[in-house]
Amino acid sequence: MAKLKITLTRSAAHRLPAQRKIVKELGLARVNSSVVKPDDPAIRGAVLKIAHLVSVEEVKD
Repeated sequence: MAKLKITLTRSAAHRLPAQRKIVKELGLARVNSSVVKPDDPAIRGAVLKIAHLVSVEEVKD
């Protein structure tokens, strides 16, 4: 199964509380911080809501 590398490219400060919550729940702390998450519908949906703040790339196992 593929995984997604999610990198926070823009700050979550001064964003909607729901967007800040998603950033925190994904485990992103600072600008340029990255996490690797499984590619499933829940993660895809969360990334879609903060797509303007992150960059996503697919990582093979």
